[in-house]
Amino acid sequence: MADAHAARQARHRDARDGGHAAGRARHRRLPPDPSLGAGPRASRPRDTSNIRTHRRKQSMAEKEATSQPRVGVAGLGVMGSAIARRLLDCGKAVTVTSRRPEAAADLLAAGALWAESPAALAAACDVIIVSANNDAQVEDIAFGANGIAGGGAATRLTLVDMSTISAQQTARLAARAAGMNMGWVDAPLSGGAPAALQGRMTLFLGGEASDVATARTVLSDLSNRMTHLGPAGSGQAVKVINQVLVGIGIFALSESASLANASGLDPKLVVQALTGGRADSVIFQEFFAKFADRDYTPTGRIGNMLKDMQNAQDLGRGANLALPFISLSLDLNRWLVAQGLGDADIAATMEFYGKGKGAAQGA
Repeated sequence: MADAHAARQARHRDARDGGHAAGRARHRRLPPDPSLGAGPRASRPRDTSNIRTHRRKQSMAEKEATSQPRVGVAGLGVMGSAIARRLLDCGKAVTVTSRRPEAAADLLAAGALWAESPAALAAACDVIIVSANNDAQVEDIAFGANGIAGGGAATRLTLVDMSTISAQQTARLAARAAGMNMGWVDAPLSGGAPAALQGRMTLFLGGEASDVATARTVLSDLSNRMTHLGPAGSGQAVKVINQVLVGIGIFALSESASLANASGLDPKLVVQALTGGRADSVIFQEFFAKFADRDYTPTGRIGNMLKDMQNAQDLGRGANLALPFISLSLDLNRWLVAQGLGDADIAATMEFYGKGKGAAQGA
């Protein structure tokens, strides 16, 4: 019996120990599954990729916003106003100044800020676009009593002159700016106010490469074609060449439109007939019918064309070049200005040729 009792106790111990072992096995902490993540309470990992992407995009947007240059526009004529409007439409922070505060009304309503002077503009901006009519105005805006150079900018300022002035004056002004913690980029344009509003101006750039790179961060909203041509003044020299081709072409356009009118032709049919041939051009497409119809809706002033032809003649004289067609165009523009047409649209060159409509049929 003792043996039977001992056997029962042994079986009981085995069952008890086996049960405890099984319990321990059931409750033993398993090693973490690498696919489920580490930690004592590891579970299926939460997908945070969207959160990380959002934070990354947010960080990039914040960085971009803080790196955007503060832009100023000095001079709010037709071109300056169009430039400022385009920059506002593109989301730039824009501050403006003008000798005529009333010229800023629409821009201020659209979100621009106002500076009382070019000096005040310099204190608030990193890049300043100047849009003025002549050499003297640009110099006054930059270096006058309340000019940009006197604004006490804390960091290097980049002045982008989008006026059309002489290449020689530009080189002098840029050299003066270089000693005053100010970069100078000449960026005369082709295309006019309509192209500015659409961001499709053609720009001719002159200046140091680093200053041009800074200017491009703003000008890319205004232009779909920019060419860096060399040191300061290079852009203005190419603009002179552009204006010679346009300015002399305007008189060819006026004379051909006068011939069309004298022959009793429909200007629109003339354009249709010549499109695609050697006589075709952007100027022809844009202006032939306008000239023939004597439509003087403002696109560019005769007074400005006179200034451009004078710049061309000065540049030619400096190189000892004889340029007879430039001289003739200059004289014709002087005559038009003397007739009181300096502020008129370039289509008013038609006034030089009289009316002339229907002369061929009456001959």
